Amino acid sequence: MKKFMKVATIMMAMGTIGSTLAGCSASAKSEGNDPGKTIKIGVNMELSGSAGAYGQAEKQGIALAAQEINKAGGIKVGNTKKKIQMIYRDNKTSSSESSSVAAQLVNNDKVQAVVGPATTNAGTAAIPNITKAKVAAISPSASDYSYTLQKDGKVQPYVFRTEYQNNFQGKVVSNFMSKNLKTKRVVIMADKSTDYGTGLAKEFKKDYPGTIVKTVYFQAGDKDFNATLTSIKSKNYDAIFAPGYYSEVGLIVKQARQMGITKPIVGTDGMADPKLTQIAGNSNATNVYYTTPFSTTAAASDKKASAFIKAFKAKYHEDAPTFSALGYDTVYMVKKAIETQKSANSVQIAKGMAKIKDFHGVSGTITIDKKHNPQKTIAIEQLTNGKVAKAFTVK
Repeated sequence: MKKFMKVATIMMAMGTIGSTLAGCSASAKSEGNDPGKTIKIGVNMELSGSAGAYGQAEKQGIALAAQEINKAGGIKVGNTKKKIQMIYRDNKTSSSESSSVAAQLVNNDKVQAVVGPATTNAGTAAIPNITKAKVAAISPSASDYSYTLQKDGKVQPYVFRTEYQNNFQGKVVSNFMSKNLKTKRVVIMADKSTDYGTGLAKEFKKDYPGTIVKTVYFQAGDKDFNATLTSIKSKNYDAIFAPGYYSEVGLIVKQARQMGITKPIVGTDGMADPKLTQIAGNSNATNVYYTTPFSTTAAASDKKASAFIKAFKAKYHEDAPTFSALGYDTVYMVKKAIETQKSANSVQIAKGMAKIKDFHGVSGTITIDKKHNPQKTIAIEQLTNGKVAKAFTVK
């Protein structure tokens, strides 16, 4: 009996030691997603739906960056190099679909980083799933001020962006209209169906030193703006501020010009797409201005930006749009984060993203601030007969 008790005691002790070691092994497992033979980068993008043109443009820039990186041997992770594997998924410009895509990328595909979504609404919907999995998501173009912040004002630990936020755009446009265009009285036509449009209208009103004559709103998908334009045509104003996407603002420009309204129409980066001119018509797209993080005119004097423009033209046989430049920079920022941390673990990538300073991208020199926003220059392009006639750079 004593012998049995002694053996039992030894077995129990060994079991306890085994459990302890197993517990240590489990706790030693790194948080987040680790890479395998390749570094997986998920792309949660608006490849269809109302913002599909933005997503498709960003995908082009993303794919070009990935191709270049892999051609050069991949990303240096410590003493080794790993190639990247891009996994593209369409969120269809839907918040619910974006949330589902995020879950699939971080939980099923086990990606180490996510690029996208392009819009604030879709990006916000993805935050709970990427945060729970501890995988950084970097949006090339989400611009709402609160996008990278939690409700209590603290920064979202796994949320970053390559695009400047709306409060900065609103202030820049306000100053440009009052100082460069010498406007004193402005009409606002804003998209009320998105945080983008309402947020920019709010920021512009806060900063504009002149008089807001009238504010009118439209919704995504609207086609006929004649009644609204007729209601403001006879009013005393110097310009129209139209924060919205190219799909609606292009029609506003077209119908305003057809109605005889020749005053400046000024907007933001949602207009920075060649489809704006396609919708408005070349002759109508005159005396039109918009902010953009990437201007081919302004970028012509920068070697890195010029090389990107040339490579993009060679691959896609078209000029590089703004959103392609943002997608391109975003992938290279992920590369920089991995190299900084010497690790492609998803938690480490987030830490590396927060440390980015003086990163020379094609859309400008980028430093990520404590709220995970990029500090960078902004440009304003002027369209004349559908072509960029002039570019203004604002620091």
